[in-house]
Amino acid sequence: MNILIIEDEKLAANRLSGLIKSLDETVKIVGTLDSIKTSVAWLSSNPLPDLVFMDIQLADGLSFEIFNQVVISCPVIFTTAFDEYALRAFKVNSIDYLLKPIDPDELSRAMEKFRNLHHESSKPESMAAPVMDRVLQMLTRSFKNRFLVRAGEHIKTIPVEQVTFFYSMEKATFLNTIENKEYDIDYTLEELEGLLNPELFFRINRKYIVSMGAIRDIINYTNSRLKLKLVNSTDNEIIVSREKVTEFKNWLDR
Repeated sequence: MNILIIEDEKLAANRLSGLIKSLDETVKIVGTLDSIKTSVAWLSSNPLPDLVFMDIQLADGLSFEIFNQVVISCPVIFTTAFDEYALRAFKVNSIDYLLKPIDPDELSRAMEKFRNLHHESSKPESMAAPVMDRVLQMLTRSFKNRFLVRAGEHIKTIPVEQVTFFYSMEKATFLNTIENKEYDIDYTLEELEGLLNPELFFRINRKYIVSMGAIRDIINYTNSRLKLKLVNSTDNEIIVSREKVTEFKNWLDR
Protein backbone atom coordinates (compact mmCIF):
# COMPACT_ATOMS: atom_id res chain seq x y z
CA MET A 1 0.00 0.00 0.00
CA ASN A 2 1.34 3.44 -0.97
CA ILE A 3 0.64 6.26 1.50
CA LEU A 4 1.32 9.98 1.16
CA ILE A 5 1.68 12.12 4.30
CA ILE A 6 0.99 15.86 4.16
CA GLU A 7 2.09 17.35 7.49
CA ASP A 8 4.11 20.50 8.19
CA GLU A 9 5.40 19.44 11.62
CA LYS A 10 8.37 17.15 11.11
CA LEU A 11 8.06 15.39 14.47
CA ALA A 12 4.33 14.77 13.89
CA ALA A 13 5.04 13.45 10.39
CA ASN A 14 7.75 11.10 11.66
CA ARG A 15 5.52 9.85 14.48
CA LEU A 16 2.62 9.23 12.10
CA SER A 17 4.89 7.39 9.69
CA GLY A 18 6.18 5.20 12.50
CA LEU A 19 2.68 4.42 13.77
CA ILE A 20 1.50 3.50 10.27
CA LYS A 21 4.44 1.14 9.70
CA SER A 22 3.93 -0.45 13.10
CA LEU A 23 0.42 -1.37 11.97
CA ASP A 24 1.47 -2.62 8.55
CA GLU A 25 5.10 -3.29 7.65
CA THR A 26 4.22 -3.57 3.97
CA VAL A 27 3.18 0.08 3.75
CA LYS A 28 5.34 2.35 1.61
CA ILE A 29 5.43 6.04 2.50
CA VAL A 30 5.81 7.57 -0.95
CA GLY A 31 6.27 11.12 0.25
CA THR A 32 6.11 13.51 3.20
CA LEU A 33 5.04 17.02 2.18
CA ASP A 34 4.77 20.11 4.33
CA SER A 35 2.80 22.72 2.38
CA ILE A 36 -0.03 23.34 -0.07
CA LYS A 37 2.49 24.33 -2.76
CA THR A 38 4.61 21.19 -2.51
CA SER A 39 1.52 18.99 -2.22
CA VAL A 40 -0.06 20.39 -5.37
CA ALA A 41 3.22 19.98 -7.25
CA TRP A 42 3.66 16.37 -6.07
CA LEU A 43 0.06 15.36 -6.77
CA SER A 44 0.21 16.96 -10.21
CA SER A 45 3.28 14.98 -11.26
CA ASN A 46 2.93 11.62 -9.50
CA PRO A 47 0.41 8.78 -9.55
CA LEU A 48 -2.13 9.03 -6.75
CA PRO A 49 -1.25 6.94 -3.70
CA ASP A 50 -3.67 4.45 -2.22
CA LEU A 51 -4.27 6.69 0.78
CA VAL A 52 -3.41 10.24 1.89
CA PHE A 53 -2.96 11.45 5.47
CA MET A 54 -3.44 15.21 5.40
CA ASP A 55 -3.03 17.78 8.16
CA ILE A 56 -5.67 20.51 7.91
CA GLN A 57 -3.54 23.46 8.94
CA LEU A 58 -0.34 23.73 6.92
CA ALA A 59 2.35 26.40 6.98
CA ASP A 60 0.89 28.20 3.96
CA GLY A 61 -2.82 27.79 4.71
CA LEU A 62 -5.63 25.26 5.15
CA SER A 63 -5.09 22.09 3.16
CA PHE A 64 -8.57 22.34 1.62
CA GLU A 65 -6.93 24.64 -0.93
CA ILE A 66 -5.21 21.56 -2.37
CA PHE A 67 -8.59 20.23 -3.50
CA ASN A 68 -9.19 23.43 -5.45
CA GLN A 69 -6.04 22.89 -7.48
CA VAL A 70 -5.81 19.15 -8.08
CA VAL A 71 -8.26 16.26 -8.21
CA ILE A 72 -7.80 13.80 -5.34
CA SER A 73 -9.91 10.72 -5.96
CA CYS A 74 -8.22 8.47 -3.41
CA PRO A 75 -9.30 8.26 0.24
CA VAL A 76 -8.07 11.00 2.56
CA ILE A 77 -7.69 10.77 6.33
CA PHE A 78 -7.34 14.20 7.89
CA THR A 79 -5.27 14.89 10.97
CA THR A 80 -5.99 17.95 13.09
CA ALA A 81 -5.87 19.54 16.51
CA PHE A 82 -9.34 21.03 16.02
CA ASP A 83 -12.15 19.74 18.20
CA GLU A 84 -14.38 16.89 17.14
CA TYR A 85 -17.58 18.85 16.78
CA ALA A 86 -16.11 21.15 14.15
CA LEU A 87 -15.17 18.10 12.11
CA ARG A 88 -18.39 16.16 12.37
CA ALA A 89 -19.27 17.09 8.80
CA PHE A 90 -16.09 15.37 7.66
CA LYS A 91 -17.29 11.89 8.53
CA VAL A 92 -18.71 11.10 5.11
CA ASN A 93 -18.03 8.27 2.68
CA SER A 94 -14.35 7.36 2.65
CA ILE A 95 -13.22 10.53 4.43
CA ASP A 96 -12.06 10.14 8.02
CA TYR A 97 -10.16 12.24 10.51
CA LEU A 98 -7.82 11.80 13.46
CA LEU A 99 -7.38 14.23 16.32
CA LYS A 100 -3.88 15.15 17.42
CA PRO A 101 -2.03 13.77 19.25
CA ILE A 102 -2.93 10.74 17.20
CA ASP A 103 -4.06 7.76 19.21
CA PRO A 104 -2.70 4.44 17.84
CA ASP A 105 -6.08 2.73 18.33
CA GLU A 106 -7.87 5.49 16.40
CA LEU A 107 -5.28 5.21 13.65
CA SER A 108 -5.80 1.46 13.53
CA ARG A 109 -9.57 1.92 13.16
CA ALA A 110 -9.10 4.47 10.40
CA MET A 111 -6.76 2.12 8.55
CA GLU A 112 -9.25 -0.70 8.96
CA LYS A 113 -11.97 1.49 7.50
CA PHE A 114 -9.75 2.11 4.48
CA ARG A 115 -9.03 -1.61 4.05
CA ASN A 116 -12.74 -2.41 4.18
CA LEU A 117 -13.45 0.14 1.48
CA HIS A 118 -10.60 -1.18 -0.62
CA HIS A 119 -11.69 -4.80 -0.11
CA GLU A 120 -15.24 -3.96 -1.16
CA SER A 121 -13.83 -2.29 -4.29
CA SER A 122 -15.75 0.83 -3.41
CA LYS A 123 -14.68 3.77 -5.49
CA PRO A 124 -13.88 6.50 -3.00
CA GLU A 125 -15.57 9.82 -3.53
CA SER A 126 -13.55 12.99 -3.41
CA MET A 127 -14.55 15.58 -0.87
CA ALA A 128 -17.73 17.24 -2.08
CA ALA A 129 -17.57 21.03 -2.32
CA PRO A 130 -20.53 21.60 0.05
CA VAL A 131 -18.86 19.42 2.69
CA MET A 132 -15.54 21.20 2.28
CA ASP A 133 -17.19 24.62 2.44
CA ARG A 134 -19.14 23.72 5.54
CA VAL A 135 -16.11 22.41 7.42
CA LEU A 136 -13.99 25.37 6.31
CA GLN A 137 -16.65 27.72 7.65
CA MET A 138 -16.79 25.87 10.94
CA LEU A 139 -13.01 25.93 11.34
CA THR A 140 -12.61 29.62 10.58
CA ARG A 141 -15.80 31.10 12.00
CA SER A 142 -16.14 33.13 15.15
CA PHE A 143 -19.20 32.53 17.30
CA LYS A 144 -21.49 35.15 18.77
CA ASN A 145 -20.23 36.60 22.05
CA ARG A 146 -23.17 38.74 23.15
CA PHE A 147 -26.75 39.68 22.36
CA LEU A 148 -28.26 43.15 22.13
CA VAL A 149 -31.60 43.23 23.96
CA ARG A 150 -34.26 45.76 24.85
CA ALA A 151 -35.10 46.41 28.50
CA GLY A 152 -37.98 48.87 28.51
CA GLU A 153 -36.60 52.11 27.09
CA HIS A 154 -33.06 50.87 27.49
CA ILE A 155 -30.77 48.72 25.39
CA LYS A 156 -28.23 46.39 26.98
CA THR A 157 -25.91 43.57 26.01
CA ILE A 158 -26.03 40.04 27.41
CA PRO A 159 -22.81 37.99 27.18
CA VAL A 160 -23.47 34.43 26.01
CA GLU A 161 -21.85 33.16 29.23
CA GLN A 162 -24.87 34.55 31.10
CA VAL A 163 -27.44 32.78 28.91
CA THR A 164 -29.00 29.62 30.34
CA PHE A 165 -31.28 28.75 27.44
CA PHE A 166 -33.17 30.07 24.41
CA TYR A 167 -36.74 29.13 23.62
CA SER A 168 -39.44 29.97 21.11
CA MET A 169 -43.03 30.78 21.86
CA GLU A 170 -45.75 32.05 19.52
CA LYS A 171 -43.28 32.86 16.74
CA ALA A 172 -41.03 34.84 19.09
CA THR A 173 -37.63 33.87 20.52
CA PHE A 174 -36.47 34.57 24.06
CA LEU A 175 -33.27 34.16 26.02
CA ASN A 176 -33.11 33.44 29.72
CA THR A 177 -30.18 34.59 31.85
CA ILE A 178 -28.45 33.26 34.95
CA GLU A 179 -30.29 35.97 36.91
CA ASN A 180 -33.57 34.56 35.56
CA LYS A 181 -34.32 37.56 33.38
CA GLU A 182 -35.89 37.05 29.98
CA TYR A 183 -35.55 39.10 26.83
CA ASP A 184 -36.99 38.70 23.37
CA ILE A 185 -34.39 38.68 20.60
CA ASP A 186 -34.55 39.13 16.85
CA TYR A 187 -33.34 35.66 15.93
CA THR A 188 -35.02 32.37 15.19
CA LEU A 189 -33.71 29.18 16.80
CA GLU A 190 -32.52 28.10 13.38
CA GLU A 191 -30.44 31.26 13.07
CA LEU A 192 -29.10 30.83 16.60
CA GLU A 193 -27.85 27.34 15.78
CA GLY A 194 -25.47 28.89 13.28
CA LEU A 195 -24.35 31.66 15.63
CA LEU A 196 -23.76 29.85 18.93
CA ASN A 197 -20.69 27.88 19.92
CA PRO A 198 -21.81 24.23 19.72
CA GLU A 199 -19.47 23.38 22.57
CA LEU A 200 -21.64 25.52 24.86
CA PHE A 201 -25.16 25.18 23.46
CA PHE A 202 -27.27 22.33 22.13
CA ARG A 203 -30.65 22.38 20.40
CA ILE A 204 -32.63 19.65 22.09
CA ASN A 205 -35.88 20.05 20.15
CA ARG A 206 -37.87 22.50 18.04
CA LYS A 207 -38.48 24.79 21.01
CA TYR A 208 -35.28 24.88 23.09
CA ILE A 209 -31.55 25.51 22.80
CA VAL A 210 -29.89 24.90 26.16
CA SER A 211 -26.52 25.66 27.68
CA MET A 212 -24.54 23.01 29.52
CA GLY A 213 -24.72 24.95 32.78
CA ALA A 214 -28.50 25.24 32.68
CA ILE A 215 -29.14 21.51 33.05
CA ARG A 216 -30.13 20.60 36.63
CA ASP A 217 -31.34 17.07 35.99
CA ILE A 218 -31.72 14.51 33.19
CA ILE A 219 -34.46 11.91 33.44
CA ASN A 220 -35.11 8.86 31.27
CA TYR A 221 -38.45 9.38 29.59
CA THR A 222 -40.85 7.43 27.40
CA ASN A 223 -39.99 6.27 23.87
CA SER A 224 -36.22 6.44 24.49
CA ARG A 225 -36.35 10.18 25.07
CA LEU A 226 -34.89 12.29 27.86
CA LYS A 227 -36.56 14.90 30.04
CA LEU A 228 -34.54 17.87 31.30
CA LYS A 229 -34.91 20.08 34.33
CA LEU A 230 -33.41 23.49 33.63
CA VAL A 231 -32.47 26.25 36.02
CA ASN A 232 -34.98 29.12 36.01
CA SER A 233 -37.58 27.06 34.15
CA THR A 234 -40.95 25.83 35.39
CA ASP A 235 -41.62 23.95 32.15
CA ASN A 236 -42.04 20.29 33.10
CA GLU A 237 -42.05 19.07 29.49
CA ILE A 238 -38.59 19.95 28.25
CA ILE A 239 -37.88 16.85 26.21
CA VAL A 240 -34.82 15.88 24.18
CA SER A 241 -36.32 14.59 20.96
CA ARG A 242 -35.60 10.93 20.27
CA GLU A 243 -33.55 11.56 17.14
CA LYS A 244 -31.26 13.89 19.12
CA VAL A 245 -30.70 11.72 22.21
CA THR A 246 -27.49 10.04 21.03
CA GLU A 247 -25.98 13.30 19.81
CA PHE A 248 -27.03 15.00 23.06
CA LYS A 249 -25.31 12.34 25.16
CA ASN A 250 -22.16 12.70 23.08
CA TRP A 251 -22.30 16.45 23.61
CA LEU A 252 -22.52 15.94 27.38
CA ASP A 253 -19.66 13.45 27.37
CA ARG A 254 -17.11 15.56 25.48
